Amino acid sequence: MGERITTDVAIVGGGIAACAAAVALRRAGLSVVLMEKRRCGAGASGVNFGGVRRQGRDLREMPLANRARLLWDGLSALLGEDVEFESSGHIKLARSEADLAELERYSHAARAVGLDLTMLGTNAVRAELPWLGERVVGASLSPDCGQANPRVVGPAFARLARRMGADIREFTPATGAWRAGDGFVVTAEGLEVSAKYLVNAAGAGSRLLAAAFGEDVPVTPLMPNMIVTEPMRYFINRSIGVCGGDVYVRQIQRGNVIFGGGMGWLDHELGLGRPVSDNTLDGINRTLQVIPGIAQAQVIRTWSGVDSQMPDHIPVLGPSATTPGLIHAFGFSGHGFQIAPAVGEVIADLIVDGQTPTAIADFTITRFRNWTPGTTEETTHTEH
Repeated sequence: MGERITTDVAIVGGGIAACAAAVALRRAGLSVVLMEKRRCGAGASGVNFGGVRRQGRDLREMPLANRARLLWDGLSALLGEDVEFESSGHIKLARSEADLAELERYSHAARAVGLDLTMLGTNAVRAELPWLGERVVGASLSPDCGQANPRVVGPAFARLARRMGADIREFTPATGAWRAGDGFVVTAEGLEVSAKYLVNAAGAGSRLLAAAFGEDVPVTPLMPNMIVTEPMRYFINRSIGVCGGDVYVRQIQRGNVIFGGGMGWLDHELGLGRPVSDNTLDGINRTLQVIPGIAQAQVIRTWSGVDSQMPDHIPVLGPSATTPGLIHAFGFSGHGFQIAPAVGEVIADLIVDGQTPTAIADFTITRFRNWTPGTTEETTHTEH
């Protein structure tokens, strides 16, 4: 017979949101067991672009993004580790007059939900970023957006949760979960966890866990194709995106330039994302049209990972519709990095208080009850 544990909250998944939830729940005095199939923060939380941006995201996410932005300034102090957060600002570029009109429309709508953007015409954007390519005709600037190192944030949250008394089990994939009395049982090899509450934060695996409780949702995998160059002269002092989401670039203080290049492929056998060479080359060529100054830089590494994507590109976040005590948090669709610390706090709110002050009604799992393919827009967008 394996190990048996009783706890207040069982969390399946070890991304930033899950580990942030463990921290918040321990702060509230609840016991936590977290099960992650690999290393904490090694999935989508650790392989993304590292953009800490509010600009450009779905306005329904803005209450979460606004709450998260307040957390990022103090995150290194909270975690006791440098997560390399830099409020560099985020500029979204227009490559046509139609793009510029879209940025204007978004700027007006975003102001109503707490995000003030500055529009830049052709002359203004070239004065701000004189190294831009000729295709750029304007931009919008979000001064307090920024960037951070995704490889360190998730593990730092996990280490803090462990120091606070959470039971963090890495390399422990959940093998089953079911309702037992007024709580739950979650199993892994050699382990059985009994808990009053269950958090489904299993990323691309969340569909299976939700289905175990009668909630089948259209989660699909998303594999961002990422690229980094050798260190070069530092000159890209803003985080960069474009209308359409097919180019995103940032440069860290060491000089390395990090950017995206289309989609990778899913290694089904191992459950890992792999970069695709042709997509990497296409991504390089698109990026060079916007920032020709990196043409001579050597690419030193490409990578991918597996995120979970919803057809409408906003997450599932909130209580189960079938099972009291089950909280879902998945489907961040390529832009969950910035909001993840706030998602962790929202999960804790729902468990501790039964509600949250952050608006999450749009993220209910019930929106997919009558979903069929083609009923919502099914494009991909990966600028984290």
